[in-house]
Amino acid sequence: MCGTASLDACLDAVRGGTLIPYLGAGVAALGRSTVPSAPTALAALLENEVRAPKRASGNLWAVAQFVESRRFRGTLDAIVERAFAGGIRDNPVHDWLAAVAPPLVIDTWYDDGLLAAYAERAESWGWVQGATRNGQWTPVWTRAYDAAGELCPEGPDPRWNSLIYKPHGVAKKGLGFLMSDSDYVEVLTEIDIQTPIPDEVKARRERRGFLFLGCRFDDQMLRIFARQIMKRSAGPHFALIAGDLTRMERRFLDEQGIERIDLDLTAATKALTVAA
Repeated sequence: MCGTASLDACLDAVRGGTLIPYLGAGVAALGRSTVPSAPTALAALLENEVRAPKRASGNLWAVAQFVESRRFRGTLDAIVERAFAGGIRDNPVHDWLAAVAPPLVIDTWYDDGLLAAYAERAESWGWVQGATRNGQWTPVWTRAYDAAGELCPEGPDPRWNSLIYKPHGVAKKGLGFLMSDSDYVEVLTEIDIQTPIPDEVKARRERRGFLFLGCRFDDQMLRIFARQIMKRSAGPHFALIAGDLTRMERRFLDEQGIERIDLDLTAATKALTVAA
């Protein structure tokens, strides 16, 4: 599959519930948005507030750890929450997904744009997000919320028609997110045996493949999470990525059996809208 024809087929599969959309930071650049739309952009924003050493510069997770270590967690939270406070609205990817409400959506960026779109358009849905264990004594990996934003102590409801999984959390006060190295230390220790991934996510991915939108795989953390979230899914898998790939990206796509569609996400906005 390649080009526009395959994108149309993939969108039909998302609408039919056989492909799971997997959203990366690049989706944030669409629609009305003032939030960072790449890990490097968010790292630069943090570095504008707190100068990081050269060895950490440009690496979001390392810069976040430096800010947390030198200025405490509250400073990191405040900077990141402020960066995402403007939100994302009128985003064609978010709006389309809220309209078709597939069984599962993976949203890996820190914004709440997809949650806002669902709140306006979708019924019978909720979300589950990664929860930091940094400084916590309780063995909590995730927290689930219903469409009204109420905490669901028992986890995601299997009766929800659509479930949003935000593995890195949400940069909004009261919700929390994973970003510093210390946030991830236990997650990365356990993720290979799938412990941090919610059971309902595992159940909904089992007979489906993935469609990656707005994702790049030039960062080890992003590859680790994609690999583990895809684990034991049925496939096939596709990624909308235009232009040149890094050596590690090509290797990752080959290893995971992900077929690339060489189209720009912005250029595909029309197809996403038409497919609604």
